[in-house]
Amino acid sequence: MKKLLFVFNPHSGKGMIKLHLLDIVDIFTKGGYEVTVHPTQAQLDGYNYIMENAEKYDVLVCSGGDGTLNESITAIMQSGCKKPLGYIPAGTMNDFASTLSIPKDMPAAARIVVDAVMPIPVDVGSFNDKYFTYVAAFGLFTAVSYETDQQLKNSLGVLAYFIEALKAQQISQELSRYYHMKIKYDNVEIEDDFIFGMIANSMSVGGFKGITGDDVWLDDGIFEGLLVRRPSSLKDLQLTINALIRHDFTAPYFYYFKSGSFEFHSEEIVPWTLDGEFGGDETDITIRNCHCAVKIFTGKNTVTGEWENNASTGETAEQ
Repeated sequence: MKKLLFVFNPHSGKGMIKLHLLDIVDIFTKGGYEVTVHPTQAQLDGYNYIMENAEKYDVLVCSGGDGTLNESITAIMQSGCKKPLGYIPAGTMNDFASTLSIPKDMPAAARIVVDAVMPIPVDVGSFNDKYFTYVAAFGLFTAVSYETDQQLKNSLGVLAYFIEALKAQQISQELSRYYHMKIKYDNVEIEDDFIFGMIANSMSVGGFKGITGDDVWLDDGIFEGLLVRRPSSLKDLQLTINALIRHDFTAPYFYYFKSGSFEFHSEEIVPWTLDGEFGGDETDITIRNCHCAVKIFTGKNTVTGEWENNASTGETAEQ
């Protein structure tokens, strides 16, 4: 009998995992796995437990928000265990689960681990000595995700992020913050003032679909980069917002590019977020694509190669 480690955050989302835990374990057991369950006790507990115990298991499964997924993938990368990973989304945004067509219905997500022909390899980002699953970002409102209280997220969902943004930072104050940065990728060098920037490997970020462009692949060794220049006036700001809504990344307010490697340099400290969690205050950053570094069980049909948007329940994690 194969061994499966199930690590879950009991506080993610509205704690709904508690209502489905027996069903999930039953699905894994009937699928032929001997299951070990570990509820996380604090931040990085999931990371530490996987680091110490991953080699004992054939399959790893985590449940929680993007932060829990990040801890799990970081542990896999740093331990070198290369075990396949299942993911049961239980957070507020679940951007990466949406991209992977993993349903928000927890038992249905568990069945993907049991029913999948094989996990598919996906790219992972290295951020100096850290890792991210789907996005590294700085600037406009990026701190809202990790500064928003978990209980507020649980009670209000996505609305909690906007309440926290309006409470903590007025738009005019936020736009007065900008970062003068130099960015290098391939043979291109950029230097400008930016209010926002991100390197992503996802079809949605922060719950917004299409913000990374239309041609996004998770296993091509390439990340999508988007930088938003500092608006020079309120009119310029409105034009920037309009272009962003249209996904018109050819507009002069943006730098949009694709590459497998990036370098960022700033004279001042820049706070970054990795998968919605605080990633550190940095001046020099090197981001690289770790091509097909982790195998994940997904809602993708491994025979047709197409994403199953109606996996099990007809609802993906974004719905």
